[in-house]
Amino acid sequence: MLQIYNTLTRQKEVFKPIHPGKISMYVCGITVYDYCHIGHARTSIAFDVVARFLRSQGWDLNYVHNITDIDDKIIRRSNELGEKFDALTKRFIDAMHDDEQKLGILPPTVEPRATEFIEPIIEIVKSLVDKGHAYPATNGDVYYRVNSFKEYGKLSNKNVDELMAGARIEVDEIKEDPRDFVLWKASKAGEPSWSSPWGAGRPGWHIECSAMAKKCCGEQLDIHGGGADLQFPHHENEIAQSEAASGHNYVNYWMHAAPLRVDGVKMSKSLNNFFTIRDVLEKYHPEVVRFFLISSHYRSPINYSEDNLIEARVGIERFYTALRDYVSVQPTDLSSMQNSEYYKSFVEAMNDDFNTRVALAVMYDLVRDVNTAAKSDIQLAEKLVGELKAMAAILGILQSNPTEFLQSGSSDGISAERVESLIAERIQSKKDKNYARADEIRKALLAAGVVIEDAKDGTTKWRREI
Repeated sequence: MLQIYNTLTRQKEVFKPIHPGKISMYVCGITVYDYCHIGHARTSIAFDVVARFLRSQGWDLNYVHNITDIDDKIIRRSNELGEKFDALTKRFIDAMHDDEQKLGILPPTVEPRATEFIEPIIEIVKSLVDKGHAYPATNGDVYYRVNSFKEYGKLSNKNVDELMAGARIEVDEIKEDPRDFVLWKASKAGEPSWSSPWGAGRPGWHIECSAMAKKCCGEQLDIHGGGADLQFPHHENEIAQSEAASGHNYVNYWMHAAPLRVDGVKMSKSLNNFFTIRDVLEKYHPEVVRFFLISSHYRSPINYSEDNLIEARVGIERFYTALRDYVSVQPTDLSSMQNSEYYKSFVEAMNDDFNTRVALAVMYDLVRDVNTAAKSDIQLAEKLVGELKAMAAILGILQSNPTEFLQSGSSDGISAERVESLIAERIQSKKDKNYARADEIRKALLAAGVVIEDAKDGTTKWRREI
């Protein structure tokens, strides 16, 4: 029985879909004005795992992951670089897709872009104005009238003073209330703009998601997700807009992924303490990064550090070392794993608010038993490996060739070719009974971060250590 921690109610709740067997899930994506950082990867991978698991359990999932491709930050960056805003956003969308592919993030069902939904956005804004929930200001902007929505603040659980202090837009005399937020922004000279009943302009940040969610999922969503920093004001404002426009509940289950931190501080571009995904991947294998990010529960903050990434490498090596002799074994079909105690425990963990940390613990137990079975019962070992690979696919890990993974990287700059050459020399030295030279080579490789393993059949395997 699937249970989800609902940010709105601050408790785990048994999941009940709006339509039997179907789930609509909308997750706020990236504002594309720069390369994605590893904090973005945390949220994207968390919901990729959610999507993979839901589909593995037979749910018909409509997963919508939007792109904000018009925004103040985009316009500023466009002006700084002297690059048209749509060329800028295309460049960074392409880079985002490249990052996602490397990290094993599957494409969503739909990936809407804000600029493709201008008319639906205008429709909602007009509806809110007509109903008295919004008003055009003298500067050409249109603002949402916060005091018209009595439940404002219910998601973030903020009081009036906190809402005043946390207002994203500075107070001025144009707005009726300092909490009011912009739905439609009048364009300035040289800025991208679209025609509207209130003059040329562009959508505010919050209204984009209300329009895209409605068009892609309907007026009521099963699940809405994003980073924890979006609870206020973004998701709070989405609720106010959407529920005022439709007259009914907007989202049944709100999910928020905790932030990635560096030395205890949230990673963000504004603090200039971020690491881009592509920079991190220059040093670490994509599966190490993914493994690091799913090793904690999605609601638990993670601290980014070299030590933690090295620990993740060691953790995933344990799986790949065991799988090295079972490359030909295919993942077991999930339908035939219903009686597997390992799989039952795995699903139980994932049904408990997608607890990847516990799910991985089940897989660690399984790989231990694979290693035990390999000593006496090869058929049992292969059966367990098939189950392990099936669970790993749900988490999006263990998708590489084991030998290639274990030999990936460039310890102290020593190439794979050089390692192979030294191993061949060591084998010949042993044949020549020059054991001193053989031992010298082994120690030299170990000093370079390369571990060699001699098998009983006379073959030698090797892997890198970080």
